Amino acid sequence: MAEAVRADGTARADATGRADATGRTDAPRRLAGTGPLRRWWRRRGLRARVTMTAAAGLLIAFVAADLLLYNTLRVSLTRSLDDSARQGATGVAALIDANRLPDPVPVAAGTITIQVLDRAGRIVDVSPGADRLVPLLTPAQAAQSARTGSAVLLSGPPYGMPSQLRVTAVAASGGYLVIAAVPYSSAGASLSVVTKALVFGTPLLFILFTTAIWLAVGSTLRPIALLRRGAARVTATGVPADLPVPEARDEVRSLALTLNDMLSRLAAAQQRQRDLVSDTAHELRSPIASIRTQLEVALDHPDGQDWASTARDVHADALRLARLAEDLLLLARLDERVPGEAGAARRPGGRVDLAELSSCVAERYGGARVTVVAEAPGAAVAAADADDQAVDGAGGVVPDSAFGYLVPGDRDELDRLLVNLVDNAVRYAKSRVTVSVGREPGWIVLAVTDDGPGIPAADLERAFDRFARLDGARSRDGD
Repeated sequence: MAEAVRADGTARADATGRADATGRTDAPRRLAGTGPLRRWWRRRGLRARVTMTAAAGLLIAFVAADLLLYNTLRVSLTRSLDDSARQGATGVAALIDANRLPDPVPVAAGTITIQVLDRAGRIVDVSPGADRLVPLLTPAQAAQSARTGSAVLLSGPPYGMPSQLRVTAVAASGGYLVIAAVPYSSAGASLSVVTKALVFGTPLLFILFTTAIWLAVGSTLRPIALLRRGAARVTATGVPADLPVPEARDEVRSLALTLNDMLSRLAAAQQRQRDLVSDTAHELRSPIASIRTQLEVALDHPDGQDWASTARDVHADALRLARLAEDLLLLARLDERVPGEAGAARRPGGRVDLAELSSCVAERYGGARVTVVAEAPGAAVAAADADDQAVDGAGGVVPDSAFGYLVPGDRDELDRLLVNLVDNAVRYAKSRVTVSVGREPGWIVLAVTDDGPGIPAADLERAFDRFARLDGARSRDGD
């Protein structure tokens, strides 16, 4: 594989992990993040990844909740047993303080075990069934338990008892220590039941919640699936159509509206392209047909043909074709411009005097079938005021004098625009075409008017389409 060369001239290691020119081998470290597990994760669908992420968080939450519940219950049950043992020992200590302790110690069988130690640590009294030889706690352990109020967990079988015990001690008068033990079996049984419930119940709840998450994520992503299917239909048919918009006012709805707006623009662009091709073919058909007809007639009857007249007619049609080609190239250049950057195509420092331009254009139509005149109040002194005109940052006109009609722009393009308007007006005017330049607040207005039939109100918008030809125009031209 090719190596990458840094700006300082040292070559980095390639994808195989070879050391670079500086001796470092950091390529394997860079590739370590793209292991099999990471690649597998990236290949999962959005629904699967969201569900697995939520399930992992849910599993951690369930485990934490189970541990918290188990430990809380264990502490609560243990504390209850310790309190029960301490309460029994305190009752026996009260009997010792009152010198009324019988032998054996009167307690309910199977509920609590009592041992009474004297000052020397010997067992002097016990409850029924308790060991009279071996104390459950040594004298030191019993004294410490009495001072701190703590309890310990002991195994019962070494002391002849069937289960674990919670053992505590309470001090009595005369240096006596009362050791009390209660069986841990009840708390253990309760914890065993809870453990079984958690072991079997938690996976079931986890599966149920994970299934609910899967369904909820699928329901959330359903609008995206509908958008995908709609986009697939558009791709298959090639005809832009609106995508389904979800009812929920969320990000998916915003995405659907944005995509529909984009598709609408694409449909409009396709329609403009189709119209351009159709109108271009229509415009090119007439001069091509005229050239072909004249040449065929000339070739069929060469002896009686006026070749000079034919050449002039063919030349006129060729010029018409050239103008159409130039129009198409101009339209292509205009379409390539980025919106907001149209000013970049202007010539540096270009300012055009509309009064002078309108006069020049009007002079070209001296031989037209109707009169073409230019009207610009104050145009005679426009040249004197040319240096007083300024252009603001937005490309508008900021006049500093009473006269002058300077605007920023490309003279050739403005000339072409004005010629197109005047040509059209001359074709349909009855006797007069007027090119006027005037000023309105913040604007300089260039207008071309004629005394022809005008454009019907229903066709005003369509008249500004590319190569637009109204029905009246076609009938007038005989197309």
